[in-house]
Amino acid sequence: MLALFKKELRAYFASPIAYLVMGLLLVLTGLFLWVFKGPFNILDSGFAELSSFFLLVPWIFLLIVPALGMRSFAEERKMGTLELLFIKPLSHLQIVLGKFLAIVVLVLIALLPTLLYSYTIGQLGMETNNFDSGVVMGSYFGLVFLLATYAAISLFTSSLTQNQVVAFILGMLLSFCCFYGFEALSTLISDGSSALNLAQWGMKARFENIARGILDIRDLIYFVALCAFFLFLTVGQLKKLNR
Repeated sequence: MLALFKKELRAYFASPIAYLVMGLLLVLTGLFLWVFKGPFNILDSGFAELSSFFLLVPWIFLLIVPALGMRSFAEERKMGTLELLFIKPLSHLQIVLGKFLAIVVLVLIALLPTLLYSYTIGQLGMETNNFDSGVVMGSYFGLVFLLATYAAISLFTSSLTQNQVVAFILGMLLSFCCFYGFEALSTLISDGSSALNLAQWGMKARFENIARGILDIRDLIYFVALCAFFLFLTVGQLKKLNR
């Protein structure tokens, strides 16, 4: 599995994909947070905090994570190299985990430069470093869980088709439904308690709980279970393809 993980990660960096992902993440967050006028602009908000950054990144992940995951199995199927993976001494789970970890690690590397934003807002306040570092750490922690779930969803949709574009669209749509779909449906319910309970089934509400610095074991279990569910579906799909 480790060899497959290294191979996948090298393949990303041997092509423009890794650099495009890192560039897209940094350019979009930089423009929306510091240049473009609007609700995400930190300078316009008057508060030295990164809440707008953590509101923005999950939506950017909806674009870049499915773009990374779309080639994982769709390209292997189209090129006829998936069968070569099956004959190697790797279980289906190890194949899935190797590709899954490559996507997660690549996006985490892309996130590393954004840590400079914490230093920047620390210098912008009336008092140096006068911001809630616990909330920032909790938000980054939540991003890791969100990223892992997006990656699992994207791998699953990639295993369903040989067409990378179809895999990308399916991955983006399914990730969007899991992230925002339940909250969107909750707005159609007049009863406040029922609407709140429905919204809690979505990743957006769970991520926001973690981003507030509140580490509830139920939120962590939710992300782990959802991620494991889509990885399990991917393994099942690979078994079907290997018959």
